[in-house]
Amino acid sequence: MTDPVHASLKGRLIVASPPLHDENFRRTVVLMLEHGPEGALGIVLNRPTDVRAGDALPDYSESLPDDAYIHLGGPVEPSSFILLGDFVDPSEAATITFGSVGVVDPDQAPRTLRAVRAFGGYAGWSAGQLEDEFADESWIEADPVPGDVFTDEPQGLWFRVLDRKGGSYRLVARMPEDPSLN
Repeated sequence: MTDPVHASLKGRLIVASPPLHDENFRRTVVLMLEHGPEGALGIVLNRPTDVRAGDALPDYSESLPDDAYIHLGGPVEPSSFILLGDFVDPSEAATITFGSVGVVDPDQAPRTLRAVRAFGGYAGWSAGQLEDEFADESWIEADPVPGDVFTDEPQGLWFRVLDRKGGSYRLVARMPEDPSLN
């Protein structure tokens, strides 16, 4: 496990732990796009909306599948968007996040993508804020796989990532949202 105080979380997942009660992040899985001394930026992967991506982003409708929906990437600048793609040629990405998954340059459509997803807004942390949240045990770090970003079942992603992590995290994944109802 990476020590978030001393190492970058870029390209890693952070998973909201049960004590995190901020409604913007409750049971979310966030892909970290940037993390450094100045702060951090990530995309919430498991908050789909009912807004069709082609309707919201007509300039990119040819790059997006017909059945694609915008996902809520986070509470910061929800009217902005970020496209993430699984690149056949990673050199076409504006920046690679992990493996062949990276940010699609909005001014330069890639020739070939295995998958693409549009996110409205993003999650942002000021310098030291994310590290403080880790110290409060608000987040759990996890390894990403491309399927996490492009899953057809984003509502189950929180459970699947914790289950894949194994050990006591499997128990956390199976906890009811409201333990008093157990």
